[in-house]
Amino acid sequence: MPGTGPWPLTADRGDGGVLTIGGVAVTDLARDHQTPLWVVDEADLRERCRRYVDGFPGVDVTYASKAWCTVGLLQLVDEEGLLIDVASGGEMHTALLAGVDAAKLIFHGNNKSVEELDRALEVGVGRIVCDSFDELDRLQALAVARDVVAKVWLRITPGIDAHTHEYVRTGHDDAKFGFTLSLGLADDALLHAQKLDHLDVVGIHAHIGSQIFGTDPFIANAEVTLDLMARWRDEHGVTLTELNLGGGMGIRYTHEDHPVEVARYGKAVLETVTERCEALDFPWPRLIVEPGRAIVGPSTITLYEIGTVKPLPGLTTWVSVDGGMSDNIRPALYDAEHEVALASRRSEAEPRSVTVVGKHCESGDLVREHAPLPGDLAVGDLLAVAATGAYTASMASNYNRLPRPAAVMVKDGEVRELVRRETMEDLVRLDVPLR
Repeated sequence: MPGTGPWPLTADRGDGGVLTIGGVAVTDLARDHQTPLWVVDEADLRERCRRYVDGFPGVDVTYASKAWCTVGLLQLVDEEGLLIDVASGGEMHTALLAGVDAAKLIFHGNNKSVEELDRALEVGVGRIVCDSFDELDRLQALAVARDVVAKVWLRITPGIDAHTHEYVRTGHDDAKFGFTLSLGLADDALLHAQKLDHLDVVGIHAHIGSQIFGTDPFIANAEVTLDLMARWRDEHGVTLTELNLGGGMGIRYTHEDHPVEVARYGKAVLETVTERCEALDFPWPRLIVEPGRAIVGPSTITLYEIGTVKPLPGLTTWVSVDGGMSDNIRPALYDAEHEVALASRRSEAEPRSVTVVGKHCESGDLVREHAPLPGDLAVGDLLAVAATGAYTASMASNYNRLPRPAAVMVKDGEVRELVRRETMEDLVRLDVPLR
């Protein structure tokens, strides 16, 4: 179990079968930092950054900060040499506060505000990904006012179905993102942008979805986008020099998941680009890939404490923990499954199927249905949930007025705090009393 499958690199079992991460017992973490608690394996996180850099030689690997955006995490991926993409003014502010050079930022989003775009121009964000005709005109006006030229990519919707959950598909024709290629909107966007003298279109961006297993969709994306760039050269006399192929490679949430290794993913993409460029007589572009989930997701676990065990004879055994959908909305939103393990002790009891739920007033507040856990689970036991680094903290809420958890980073027996636990005072800090 730990150390294999969906568990972080340094996960192990110590005395009494207690789970350890980065050489630190989870029982100590729960005692010192309470639960629920996000625990990041620093060695795992850095190793995943390096695997992408090694797997995509000569490519600008970019961390998709929407997966999890904190000052400390962005400092770490910046140290590992990754660029950072941001999808809001808040993510941009976090990256700047982390000390990231604005030129290393890529600004995404389908509805960037005037204030966000103007801030991007003010600080000198490296690339702005334009998503609509409205945004092209808006950015042009702001760039004129500042007397600057903005370097932009056009986001293209390439018409590729990534065969993943409908909520995380982004490359099919009828998507909220980008200029749809099949409708001629990508060509119209290029011609429109060429008339805007304060925009410099240097490349295109195409992201097809998330949690994708297999390389075929990524190969198709490279082929379609390179064909488009070559056609624009031939038909419009415009040779773009940069191609962002997005991210989306899946990770292991349970032992049943079988994602592609990064090296194989990189080899498939780079070979496709080489072959297509040769066939089209097109110059090799600056390539960018944008992993987010694949960097931070597997590096992190969530610790919970069991508060209630409720067996219903002949039906379900309900095991309730002290968090739930406020710190991990994925099971409710995507029907996602995470592997769950007893973390605070060793058990020789036969496993039984239980449903682990949170403490919120929702029947859909699930952590894991039909989890095979020891039959002697008891109040006070700690459960660990694997692969919770991506889209958990970033989508966390205060539903039922639960304070959001703390996050710590562990390495070689040392613990560093990434995010402090919210307090009751934090919960009401923005409330305005009527009397």
